Amino acid sequence: VFRRGTLDDALVAQAEEALLTADIGVKTANELVNALRNDFRPGHGDLGPQILRFLHDRTLDMLSGLPHGEPDLSAVQGPAVIMVVGVNGTGKTTTVAKLAKRRQESGGRVVLAAADTFRAAAVDQLKVWGERVSAPVIHQREGADPAAVVFDAIAAARSRGFDEVIIDTAGRLHTRSNLMKELEKVCKVAEREVAGAPHEVLLVLDATTGSNGIEQAQRFGATAGVNGVVLTKLDGTAKGGIVVNISRELGIPVRFIGIGEQIEDLRDFDPREFVDALFLNGGSSVG
Repeated sequence: VFRRGTLDDALVAQAEEALLTADIGVKTANELVNALRNDFRPGHGDLGPQILRFLHDRTLDMLSGLPHGEPDLSAVQGPAVIMVVGVNGTGKTTTVAKLAKRRQESGGRVVLAAADTFRAAAVDQLKVWGERVSAPVIHQREGADPAAVVFDAIAAARSRGFDEVIIDTAGRLHTRSNLMKELEKVCKVAEREVAGAPHEVLLVLDATTGSNGIEQAQRFGATAGVNGVVLTKLDGTAKGGIVVNISRELGIPVRFIGIGEQIEDLRDFDPREFVDALFLNGGSSVG
C-alpha cells in the first residue's frame, strides 16, 4: 500500500477512510480528498504523517472565521435567553446545568426553565440539577404548554433581577413537524418578551451522531435559528468530526464540548485542539 514519495490511489483511499471514520461527513471528506489530490506536495520521508498534517491544516482552515467558544451575551438588554435543543439522549438537561454553572462562575445570575413538559422525570431531573448549582427552576405541571413555562421564567428573571434564562426543551425528533412547530412557538414567545430572544440557540449533538448531525442542524436551524453547537460525549471513542461539516456547510460555530458527566465537564471548543485530536494525537493513521 505504501510507496515512499508517491501519493497513489491506495493512500488516498486510506485518507478518505480516516476522514469518514472520524465522521467528517461525505461532502467535506470529498472536498478534503480533492484538495489532497490537487494541492498536496510530498516532502522527504514517510508520506503518512505528511498526509495527516495536510488534512489537519485544511480542516483547521475550514473551522476558521467562526466565533467558536462561549458566546458573548453582554450586550443583551434584559435577561439573556439561551435555549438548548436537540434529540433525545444527547445530554441536553445535563448541558443546561453545566452551562448554568459556567455562567454563574462568570458572575451571572441564572434562572432555569423546565420547558420539557412531556416527561415528569425531565422536570424532576432539572430540579435536582438546579439545586446542585443553586439556580431556581421555573416549571409547571406535566403536559403544560412549554411556551407558558418560558413566559413565566422570563418574568421571574425580570422580577428577581436575574441576568439569564436557560431553557431546557423536550427531546424531539427533528422529523416530527408538530413538535418542531411547538419549538417555534417557544421562540416566538421568548422574542415577544425580550428583544432578540432567544439570543443563543444551542444544538446539543452526541459525538457518536455521525452524518445525521448535519440534518439535525438544518432542521433545528430552520425552526429555532440554531447559532451554536454543543458536542457531548467526547469522553469515549467518538471523534465528533461531524461538527466540521456543520461549521463548513452551515456556518454554525461550535461553542462547547462535553467530556464527562461532572458539572465542570463542559469546556470551550478549541478548533486547534479538536483537529489535533482528530489527526495528530493518535486519532488517525495513513500509510
